[in-house]
Amino acid sequence: MAETSTVRRIQYHEYGGPEVMRLEPFTPPVPKKGELLVRVRAAALNAMDAGIRAGRLKALTGKRFPRGLGHDLSGIVEATGPGVTRIEVGDEVVGFAAFKTAGAFGELTIVAEEACAAKPAGLSFEEAATLPVPAGAAFQALVVNGNLKAGQSVFVTGCLGAVGRSAVQIALARGATVTGSARDTAADEARALGVGTVVGFDVAPSALAGRFDVVLESSGKLSYNDAKVMLKPGGKVVDVIPTPAKYLRAALTRRYTVQATKNDPAQLAEILDLAAQGRLRLPIERTVPLDQAVAALTDHELHPAPGRGKLVITMN
Repeated sequence: MAETSTVRRIQYHEYGGPEVMRLEPFTPPVPKKGELLVRVRAAALNAMDAGIRAGRLKALTGKRFPRGLGHDLSGIVEATGPGVTRIEVGDEVVGFAAFKTAGAFGELTIVAEEACAAKPAGLSFEEAATLPVPAGAAFQALVVNGNLKAGQSVFVTGCLGAVGRSAVQIALARGATVTGSARDTAADEARALGVGTVVGFDVAPSALAGRFDVVLESSGKLSYNDAKVMLKPGGKVVDVIPTPAKYLRAALTRRYTVQATKNDPAQLAEILDLAAQGRLRLPIERTVPLDQAVAALTDHELHPAPGRGKLVITMN
């Protein structure tokens, strides 16, 4: 293990805006039962990371500081805790650092074995790190909760966002046809991704009435009442942006699922296999070393742009 003085991560000592982020030395913990200590090679920003740092999920993340930042990562296993059976020291892995601990934006971090899968040899660390959260959410929405089958039809809101792009590619890989919503200026990009029919965010649901086996809401722009108009008989709406009100509505109908994405190493392995085949990719807008990451994260948050690719942090 590296000397403590050389082990660094981006962390914060209170909830708040981007100004609370610091690149600081820290002492990496010893992995507990079922855990891995991973030397991070690359980590990717997700939209949820800023909200977690701002304190929007305090019920999950608690009040202990300093807290690490970041969840999606790829790297090499440095040590294993008791009870680890699938993964060994030296293995290249892709995974998700837990909400409670986070810490992907650092040189070493703890990841549960159940939140990891082996990195395929043909996939770079940077490419692999972009996938766990967005592709995991898309896979569970379509395949697990949507029960998607070959020959069926899918509608994906925000089809050029990270979850939306993942969903389009997963649906196509499973033999489904895809319609998606996107900005008018990005319609050609969506078609190039494989979206058969591209509509604007303001499309009238009645224009698409009764056409889809699964409607995946990943944009925050489509209500359940509008989405259900678009369903075929027996179809299902899966929403990956949970709120308490949505959970209440979902309890009242089998046609609507509000998804809290769960770790599943077998699903992650299938996602990574698709990526290794070149059938699932998320664009990377920018790759920065850890030394420059606080500035890059701040800029990404303060100057958002629709459809931008992933920000990936690499360790020096």
